[in-house]
Amino acid sequence: MSLFMTRQPLINRQGKIIATRLRLHATAGETSAAVVDALNALNDCWPQSDRSIFVNFDGVAGDMGFLDWIAPANVTFELNGAAFVGDHAAEFAQALKDADLSLCYDFDGHAAQTFGSGAKFRFVGFDATSFSPAQLKALLAKTQPFGIPVAFNVDGQQEFKACMEAGMSAAAGWFVKQPASAPAKQLNASQAHIVKVLNLVRKNAEVGQIESALKQDVALSYKLLRYINSAGFGLSCEVQSFKHAVTILGYDKLNKWLSLLLVTASKDPMAPTLMHTALTRARLMEQLGHGLVDKSEYDNLFITGAFSMLDLLLGVTMDQALDAMHLPEPITDALLGNNGIYAPFLSLALACEGGEVASLAEQAGMLGLTGEQLNRAQLAALSFADTMES
Repeated sequence: MSLFMTRQPLINRQGKIIATRLRLHATAGETSAAVVDALNALNDCWPQSDRSIFVNFDGVAGDMGFLDWIAPANVTFELNGAAFVGDHAAEFAQALKDADLSLCYDFDGHAAQTFGSGAKFRFVGFDATSFSPAQLKALLAKTQPFGIPVAFNVDGQQEFKACMEAGMSAAAGWFVKQPASAPAKQLNASQAHIVKVLNLVRKNAEVGQIESALKQDVALSYKLLRYINSAGFGLSCEVQSFKHAVTILGYDKLNKWLSLLLVTASKDPMAPTLMHTALTRARLMEQLGHGLVDKSEYDNLFITGAFSMLDLLLGVTMDQALDAMHLPEPITDALLGNNGIYAPFLSLALACEGGEVASLAEQAGMLGLTGEQLNRAQLAALSFADTMES
């Protein structure tokens, strides 16, 4: 069968990701048993962090069969009210109680039957495209005793603000992709300094010259060593100096990890979410490249994904962000014109964030990837991004 996942970050009013929302999309006519088999096959690569993962089943068969999934502990099941209407409603509600799952009710026209079923919900989700802020506020007053209110499918910064003002605890959507303000005319001093160090590394400058540039910004040196020594990198020994890092990693790997510093050099309130998204894209593109491009291209795929949100992270246009950097041509081709050998990987990474599932399946097929291969890569990328935050 073909099961695909798209995702949204669930973001609180402080601009931090508190959960990831996965929407499942299966081939028409697939049974819930086939979907459960596909999910069980992914358990070994499921993110292990404490961050919740909401799983929405609207795009797959909707019966009690999904209860056979041996779901990881951090999963919250999204259910709509249709499951609590009909001859098997009482049986379904009892099965949910017995399973003791974390549940989110996706609010719909069956609220009375759903809340009256006896099922216990941790969250109540509202589709922001279906309700005005005033309606959300009124619904919140009626439903608050039944679960924590969250909004789904929030597409704009103003919509996010309105949801928070209406009393939502968090909102899921890609409103973070909208720039919070007009682009600046140039990089700030801190950003420009990171670009300077990056260019030195790319030119294979003397270690002493690079080390001297790093020492001009103590925070930069600290961040670099923190990333290199993170669990996400998987080194068996602790790197204690830049010279040590060059010895162990070499210039190519160091270039990759210095690139992360530029991704984190943002003061935007949504920077943590943007950074998490950029890191997920980076790792996803790197994973998808395995077996499809030469090993020497893996790091460039990673950097392409990491830099795909530079304009939003740095508050400048993409042209401005890349202008001072001496990047390989395939990276700039992908980022500026969606062209070149890395473009299909970037397009697929973006498709995983929503949009038409048919397009997602088509793009995966163009790279010769199955739904399972793509899902495994996406879950591994989420795990990586979570690890880099810790």
